[in-house]
Amino acid sequence: MRILLIGAGGMLGTAVQHALTTRGHEVLTAGRSTGDLRYDITDPEQITALYDAAGRGGQLDAVASAAGSVPYKPVAEMTPEDWTAAFRGKVMSQLELVRQGTGRISPRGSFTLITGVLARSPIVTGSAASMANGAVEAFVRAAAVEIAPQRINAVSPTVFTEALDAYGDSFPGFAPVDVADVARTYVRTIEGAATGRILELGD
Repeated sequence: MRILLIGAGGMLGTAVQHALTTRGHEVLTAGRSTGDLRYDITDPEQITALYDAAGRGGQLDAVASAAGSVPYKPVAEMTPEDWTAAFRGKVMSQLELVRQGTGRISPRGSFTLITGVLARSPIVTGSAASMANGAVEAFVRAAAVEIAPQRINAVSPTVFTEALDAYGDSFPGFAPVDVADVARTYVRTIEGAATGRILELGD
């Protein structure tokens, strides 16, 4: 398959790229500052340009997103700009990848988006992430009804084992998950037949 991978420069994206290339897929990487193609997916016009560039080498079979950013603050300290940043950084960017991508990938192609454990198990200062993850998951279920036979799923991991030193204190008692296991779940969604699924890892 010819796969467009967004966010390949991060910890998760690197693991997903490795898992896909190991299985013989052609992976075209994209990111704001790293990758084969450099575009900011929080800008819908740049998503259009990204698809134009990616399509020059042939039709895409799948699009996978491993990118998304949100602010972490107590609810009382959040501003309207913070909510907007969370929506643009993780929700609109991925929704727009799908909206524009339905006409850019193969008729039976797929989209795999990234959410996270905070959609179902909130933490202090994580309200923006919970909002964003929940919105993406609701969209996945709704979009699956409309875009068939194209498919769409989301991967929703807990904190990565490899990131416990940096983030473990924010996730007390949560079971971590190895990033390689999350990457294998991307392979499962891309190569499999399921649609409208939220694939949860850890808790």
